[in-house]
Amino acid sequence: MYLFLNGKIVHKGKAAISPFDHGFLYGMGLFETMRTYGGHPFLLDDHLKRLQSGLDTLHIELELNTLDIPGMISSLSEKNGLPDSYLRLNISAGEGEIGLRTAPYERPNIMLIQKELPPLVPLREKEAVLLKLARNTPETAVRLKSHHYFNNIAAKREIGDAPDKEGLFLTKEGYIAEGVTSNIFWVTDGTLYTPSLETGILNGVTREYIIEVSKKLGIPSETGLYQPEALLHSNEAFFTNSVQEIVPIHSFSGQTYPGKQGEITKAFYNHYQHDARVLFSKNELHGS
Repeated sequence: MYLFLNGKIVHKGKAAISPFDHGFLYGMGLFETMRTYGGHPFLLDDHLKRLQSGLDTLHIELELNTLDIPGMISSLSEKNGLPDSYLRLNISAGEGEIGLRTAPYERPNIMLIQKELPPLVPLREKEAVLLKLARNTPETAVRLKSHHYFNNIAAKREIGDAPDKEGLFLTKEGYIAEGVTSNIFWVTDGTLYTPSLETGILNGVTREYIIEVSKKLGIPSETGLYQPEALLHSNEAFFTNSVQEIVPIHSFSGQTYPGKQGEITKAFYNHYQHDARVLFSKNELHGS
């Protein structure tokens, strides 16, 4: 398998960065994960917008619009022979002296990693399992998709590797937050609900897409602070992320749901399947 590293395609066995990279030493790095569908990187512009915001926050001096990222994706997909794939665009701060740095990082390392995915099972259902571990709070006002990932790893260790389960974080105050690697939605009496960013969750790209699609479908939506009882009393529910797409929930704490048979879940999934091969941004849903 090949990857892009600082402008060159290299075999993964020959890729290397300095051990003094502050992405390694201090977690000063960000990443975005996405899928390609027939070579098309779904919602690429939205991923890059979030990534650029994070780079600015970490004082990593890189303007993503100066890079030909669509060209990188196309070239790498051709080299690896993977038109349908998992992509991780990773930006680490770059090399620096040992010690906490206040000056901006001017020479980041840019990596685009690709891997093959197993055949996608449409609307593969999962059980939502409440985690004992609470969701940690972000280091800044908005959670970054950064190298600081141990809260997620610890949660994954708690839930285990069962492919039919997804752990569900609560905040330390007891509000529903998000899955281990996903956002969560549920439907009650025709209204779509999802936790507010106030809970400290990652503002997922697919999360934002689903909220925009709800407007197009005429489905009212709300965000807020919700206790687990709100999910228990819902009619249907699902997780979202950029690799697994829409994942229906079939059960939670003894409560069962229609899973992939949920009417609103199916409506979102059908929209997703059409958009995945054409959209670069959720804004295109409204012609803007």
